[in-house]
Amino acid sequence: MQAGHELRKFTFAVIAWTLAMGVFVFFRYAQSPETMAWAATSADMITLSLYLGTILGCLHWLSNLISATSPIRRMSYVVIVVFKGLFLLIGALLLIKITLWINTWTPSPHLDLEYSALTQNILNSPATQSLIIYLVWVRLCLAFLEQMVLLVGQRNLINMGLGKYHRPRQEHRLFLYIDMVGSTAHAEALGDYRFSRLVQDCFDLLSRCVQQQRGEIYRYIGDAVMISWKMGPRQELERPLDLYHEFVQMLYWNRHYFQEQYGFLPRFKGAVHGGKVMTAVVGVTKQEISYFSDVLNTLARLQDQCGPLKRDLLISGQIASQLAQDNHYQLDSIGPMRLKGKQHEVEVYAVTAPSPATVSGSVAQVS
Repeated sequence: MQAGHELRKFTFAVIAWTLAMGVFVFFRYAQSPETMAWAATSADMITLSLYLGTILGCLHWLSNLISATSPIRRMSYVVIVVFKGLFLLIGALLLIKITLWINTWTPSPHLDLEYSALTQNILNSPATQSLIIYLVWVRLCLAFLEQMVLLVGQRNLINMGLGKYHRPRQEHRLFLYIDMVGSTAHAEALGDYRFSRLVQDCFDLLSRCVQQQRGEIYRYIGDAVMISWKMGPRQELERPLDLYHEFVQMLYWNRHYFQEQYGFLPRFKGAVHGGKVMTAVVGVTKQEISYFSDVLNTLARLQDQCGPLKRDLLISGQIASQLAQDNHYQLDSIGPMRLKGKQHEVEVYAVTAPSPATVSGSVAQVS
């Protein structure tokens, strides 16, 4: 699943840069009396756009991958953008130089002339400065778009742009609410700075699980996080359970790191519930997509019962009854409970983790 996520990001980068270079080539050459000797048809223009778009798209994706998996991700946003921009420009110039060098080995004089004309025109064109400025502008626009996706989520960004939730809409959504066990004591023992780093490390691992299970992070609440899905087939209802246990396993796989850095392995409790919610954009100076429903209140009250019941993961009877019959989780009925602030009792089940062999995912190390 992680490979599929990176493949989608790679495809987006190549397509975005191909379109951007197509625009540049069109206005630079197709609409100018100055043309390249080898570019006789529109197909040559398309070839040039694909050539440049593929190279720049690969470099774009690679710079994002490096910044996301290295200590650079903890630096300021300006430093990250500068790194990505320099990586793109230096990488593009380096690849062009390598192409020129390789072209000296071309056995066909005809191909040698065409490839040399292509690369030399890029390097020696009077529009080189405008091309560099254009590359920087496109990189900044894509960096801004990527940052907006990180802040509000891809689906939310598209829906807000389309105005889908400017008026409240009813949806059926599934929620997982995860909270750190003993966070108050941990914060007092570690101090604010180290506790904040602990939460960052934990949620870095959680984000990978969310990507694998195709969830959407709805909101961070201190050391807690709420994740949502659109309710679909019965098999899809297992995603919150899979996500929680994958997250627990990833924490365990990185136990040596947490023991060394913080002196303990953090634990998380969680609850799963879902149903009808009203979705709407709220705010004026700062907007976000919010969910309004008794479902969220029930979810929070259900999660509060993890401590008294000494259970790590609870699920409401409403969702448990909709799970596929062949799911690999053991559900232990706790019975109906009167949750705080609720007039009616809610059927509650405790979820027992599957065997390690059935949990998907791969080992991830905290950097």
